Order: sequence, then C-alpha cells, then structure tokens
Amino acid sequence: MAAVVALPFLLGAASGTPGVGADPVLRFADPDIVESSGLVVVDGLVVTVNDSGDSGRVFAVDPATGDTVGVTSWSPDPVDVEALAPAGPGHVWVADTGDNRHVRDSVEVLRVPVGRGDRSVEPASYELRYPDGPHDAEALVRHPLTGRLFVISKGVFSGRVYAAPLRLRADRPNALVAVGEAPGMVTDATFLPAGGGVVVRTYTSAHLAAYPSWEPVSSWDLPDQDQGEGLALDGRDLLISTEGARSEVLRVLLPAEARATDRQSAAWTALRWVAAARGTPL
Repeated sequence: MAAVVALPFLLGAASGTPGVGADPVLRFADPDIVESSGLVVVDGLVVTVNDSGDSGRVFAVDPATGDTVGVTSWSPDPVDVEALAPAGPGHVWVADTGDNRHVRDSVEVLRVPVGRGDRSVEPASYELRYPDGPHDAEALVRHPLTGRLFVISKGVFSGRVYAAPLRLRADRPNALVAVGEAPGMVTDATFLPAGGGVVVRTYTSAHLAAYPSWEPVSSWDLPDQDQGEGLALDGRDLLISTEGARSEVLRVLLPAEARATDRQSAAWTALRWVAAARGTPL
C-alpha cells in the first residue's frame, strides 16, 4: 500500500523540473556544528541544530562569515532533535521528533529564542501524539499565515503529513491528525512564502506539494551532498545543508513553477475561506 501511495511522487521525480545549480553561501566554522540537521533563516541569521546525540542547543550563524554568533541552550537534553521551523521574529520551533527505533509514544516541539549572544533558557515545550503509533520524523513545517505546525514522517517508500492543533496545549498531549502523504526518506521541509506550497527534501531531491491538499506537483534533483539534511527558505531561494564538520550551506534557486503554485494555491484557498464564511462554499 505504501508503494501505491508514493507513486505520484515517484512519477514526479521522473518527469519533474531538471536539477538546478547551487552557490555556496557559507561554511560552518564552529567545530561544534558537526551534524547540521535542521535549518532556518531568522532575522538574517542562519540557524541550525545538530542531529541526535547533542545537548539541547541551537546555533545562530552569521552568513557573511560562517561564524557562530549565538548559542541558545536548555535542559533537560532532548531525545533526538531533527528539524527546525520558523516561530516568529527571534524564535524557532525545535522538533525533538526523531525515533529510529519506533519506540516513542509521543514526541515534542519546543519554542526557543535565537539571535546574537549566548543564552540559557527554559523554553515552552509541547507534547505531540500520533494517531497511529510511533514514527520517525525529520521534518517540521509551520504555515506562514496560520502558524499551524505539521510533522512529516520519514518512511522508506513514503511518509505521512500530520497536522498539530492550531493552538497547542502545554499541560496535556496534543493529538496529531494525518492530513496527507509525502515521498519517502524526507529529511526536511519548508513552506513557501504565500503558504500555498511546501517543498520537502530527501537526501537527493526536492519535491513540491500544493497546500492544503498536499498533492504532489513536481520534483527536481538537488546538488550532491554527503548527507543532505537541512532545507530553509531564504527570500526567493532555498538553502540546503548537510551533516559533517565544516560543512557548506548551498543556495538553490526555487523553480518558477514552485513560486506560481504557491501563489495560485494560496489564492484559491483564500477564496474558499471567504466563500465558506459567506455560506456559499465553492
């Protein structure tokens, strides 16, 4: 069944947009950044986090130099951090969602302040619970307009998209709801600016899905990386990162088709919301 579900994404890979070139943006200078897994741009800084095995901390990096200019740390240490997502000015969502052995009944997201300067914080944390048992997940996205979080699981042949409640509760588990399908081996993802498109990445390729249907639109090859993990939106382009000491962050042009899908899908969704509010669903 999983292979059947993943078929549209596989077809997209065969007929999608040709691969595009990439330009180096920075090289991480900090020897503590050895497994860059999540990536997000906040207030002009590139923010990253190490994969499982690190303590609770995120790094804010100056893209002009590659130097770490701020570290936010917290305790207790996470289980397996895998992703970051924007959380408004000066903040990121940290996804403690890794579960290679599929033993975690629930996972956690934390809202963490980031920026220049080191700080130790006690971040707000929220427990998320899947409706269908444990999953390994390496991608967390936040809708740019509504703020809703989505977790994307990492399966060999296909993954699933799970929506969190619009308002998270810190005092009890928050039930996730399955809302869509994803390609296999997703390592990160990002919403596009208008909120009508989502780009998910694997180790070797990027896949565009329309929102809110999560239907696949196209795909394209990404530049070769040792272990491509991170993906972030930076204006009209994408940034991608890989694990490894002193690894590079590359800039990849976002295909015109992706920008068009983002605008069109967002506009159609807005029309549906207005029509529904007036009692005349489209």
